[in-house]
Amino acid sequence: METLGKIDKPPVEQFKTGRKLYCVPLVYSSNDSPQDYLEIINQYWTQVEEHVNMLEKVEKISKIYFESISVSGEEAMQIIKEENEKAYKLVKIKYESGGQLQALEDEELFNERMDWMVCMAVVGRSHTVLAKISKFFEEANKKRDDHITKQIVETLKENEAGMLVMNDQDRVRIQSQFPSDIHVFLVHPRALDDIYRWLRDHSSSKIQ
Repeated sequence: METLGKIDKPPVEQFKTGRKLYCVPLVYSSNDSPQDYLEIINQYWTQVEEHVNMLEKVEKISKIYFESISVSGEEAMQIIKEENEKAYKLVKIKYESGGQLQALEDEELFNERMDWMVCMAVVGRSHTVLAKISKFFEEANKKRDDHITKQIVETLKENEAGMLVMNDQDRVRIQSQFPSDIHVFLVHPRALDDIYRWLRDHSSSKIQ
């Protein structure tokens, strides 16, 4: 795996052949987020666009995959616009440049996983109940991971490049299932560390 943001430029000759997947960590904000956080978010997406453009010197993006999206094309674009306007701007640029926006998720599997997450969040007394719900959650997670892996492996063709926009924790699990001919590039601009630091600091302040 190559980490962009920690190297000067992608080693073009090394990756002339094989499939490429440019992985962009998905981060969220809302209109009522603190101003200092929004400034970091804006920096992040600006840096991501710069880094993805650098990666396209290796191979131009042909396929676009986005977490939570179970449809394709214009319908998917509208959903992304409503859910994450900052990420939408990047996806829109690559979509209008010829990248095909693919369905990534199975809607039922995604919803099952989300429902188990909600159940885990509200369990407060019984360790037995939590253990059972955790087991169901892990099973749902595995089915979802397998589906996402299958979608990418089957739709990303030989020597093509795709862009995967997904939260880092899920990406790490799924990445381990990719075949060896998919070269993974992790986009990790400086602002991503600033985001994680901001979230960690403000989470700690709430606890105190």
